[in-house]
Amino acid sequence: MDTDTFFKRRLDRNPVLGIFRNLSPGQTVAMCERAWDFGVELVEVPVQSPDALPALRAALAAAKPRGKPIGAGTVTAVDQLAAVHDLGVEFTVAPGTHPDVIAESRRRGLPHLPGVATATEISTALAGGLTWLKAFPAAQLGPDWISAQLAPFPDIRFVATGGVDASNAARFLAAGCRGVAVGSALSDPDALPELRRALAKTER
Repeated sequence: MDTDTFFKRRLDRNPVLGIFRNLSPGQTVAMCERAWDFGVELVEVPVQSPDALPALRAALAAAKPRGKPIGAGTVTAVDQLAAVHDLGVEFTVAPGTHPDVIAESRRRGLPHLPGVATATEISTALAGGLTWLKAFPAAQLGPDWISAQLAPFPDIRFVATGGVDASNAARFLAAGCRGVAVGSALSDPDALPELRRALAKTER
């Protein structure tokens, strides 16, 4: 499945991408299950170091009977992308824009969500054939950055990532983001109703 279709299909159903970093395998599975119960379609387990691979494997095993896609995050090198693809991830995410990783993801048919924070990075990702991009770090960039970049790049679909929670998710979606990536908000029972209200305000 091509990248555009993959992300559009999942994030149009529920615009939340769950990110669960630096958790034990058991904690990761518990958070995945909480996210799935909330209706989240996409879950990312960052693999910035080999220590994170057991959590990724646990998430993949838990996702299989539910038919849910698991992605690997902080994928910044081709060999890293190859390793997680061999484990069975269905998408990858990066904090930045790495042309070699983008090219390899296309060769493998593996959807990839690169991080962008400048117009130049957006242009680089577009040149690589990608229109779904991770706006990172979203809290520092702000919702106004999203709307400003959509003026010259109207075909981009941003997923706001970094410092996004129940208190600001609605602002990023209202600014034009097609998705928001959250972590701790999915672990806080008090935050879930607020997050649900934020999503309801911006249903497409």
